[in-house]
Amino acid sequence: VVDPAAGQLADRFDRIVRYDENFVTKLLVDDGVCRGVVAIDIRSGVMRCFLGRAVILATGGAGKCFPFTTNGTIKTGDGMSLAYRAGVALKDMEFLQYHPTGLPGTGILITEASRGEGGYVLNAEGERFLVTRDYGVGQKAELGPRDMISRAEILEIEAGRGLKGPYGEYVLLDLRHLGEEKIMAKLPFVRELARTYIGVDPVHEPIPIRPVVHYMMGGVDTDIRGATTIPGLYAAGETACVSMNGANRLGSNSLTECLVFGARAGNEAVAFARGGSDGNEARLRGEAETEGARIDALRGRKKGGEKMSVIRHEMQLTMERGCGVYRKQDSMNQAVAELAPLKGRYADLVLEDSSKAFNTELPQALELGNMLDVAETIAIAAAARRESRGAHACRDYPTRNDAEFLHHSMMFFTPAGPRLEKKAVRITRFQPEERKY
Repeated sequence: VVDPAAGQLADRFDRIVRYDENFVTKLLVDDGVCRGVVAIDIRSGVMRCFLGRAVILATGGAGKCFPFTTNGTIKTGDGMSLAYRAGVALKDMEFLQYHPTGLPGTGILITEASRGEGGYVLNAEGERFLVTRDYGVGQKAELGPRDMISRAEILEIEAGRGLKGPYGEYVLLDLRHLGEEKIMAKLPFVRELARTYIGVDPVHEPIPIRPVVHYMMGGVDTDIRGATTIPGLYAAGETACVSMNGANRLGSNSLTECLVFGARAGNEAVAFARGGSDGNEARLRGEAETEGARIDALRGRKKGGEKMSVIRHEMQLTMERGCGVYRKQDSMNQAVAELAPLKGRYADLVLEDSSKAFNTELPQALELGNMLDVAETIAIAAAARRESRGAHACRDYPTRNDAEFLHHSMMFFTPAGPRLEKKAVRITRFQPEERKY
């Protein structure tokens, strides 16, 4: 998937060829080196083999593993799953950042600028609970950190001070006191989103909000050059885990992940390609043909008994219950137990569309498989971290435990299921300390 801005930049150079609407299904690895990818051209249904001396994954996060997320529909963890199945570890997958101001139902983000301009967060009683109750944000109130405000909202809802709606309970974001002139000058898009998607005009009434999955701190394990453990394979952006975010991303760090580490990955990939070889082309093309046969067998597969929408819905609810804003050991263990049979049921998936051109059902099925991969790594890593750290808030273990858990969680793919290992955290200039406001 090519970002529109990146696409515009690429269009300036004749030597850059774009392959839009091509869905990568497998990384090609020969003699331990990544040599290219296999992809399906969604427009024609033809399988393509792209050989090259270096591959960079820049496919974003996997927020769609959850029912409520700010992420776009295509954020299904495809790059993470590709690397994972090729043998690269997924690192720190348990750490997920929630944003406190998403629209119920759609998950569409109401920008932080709404609170920055003076918006109030209210409960069902009209109370600014971030001011009147001790939720750890101090005098910051609505300007507090995303994770703390998200937790405060959940606690208000659990205390019976939320509002009930068709997509669950929620609280309110009140901009009315800002006035129409300021809203139109500073927050016009917020007004447009609220009016379009939930029929609420923030000039006259509060906006329903709830915590929604926003960003993944974990991802494909890379070094500071963007290189993975497979030579020739690089990753950057949210799909990668350098890790500059640790357990809880600071706002705007995603820009650094894209621009700084994206540039590093690009430079390293170019240098590797210049000094590399093409590998065994015949063997690679044979592997691509095998992958093509696997994909073709899925098209119009009507022998299965499982529907894609059912499995996806159950996966998302499982992740929300087990790996949401607040976590408990038993609910995380339950999520792990529920995801394994979901993966088994996925193997019995039924696909109705047997056409080749613009068969959108096929990539959706492939995305679901990728999400199940990623969801399982999140749940297992979370259940194993018996402490609270950053975005991982465990009610059974409310404090951070550096003696036992100051390490990266490393999830490796095996045919029998994910394998969890640990990797030492490299402490440089700043020592871990208590978080205070």
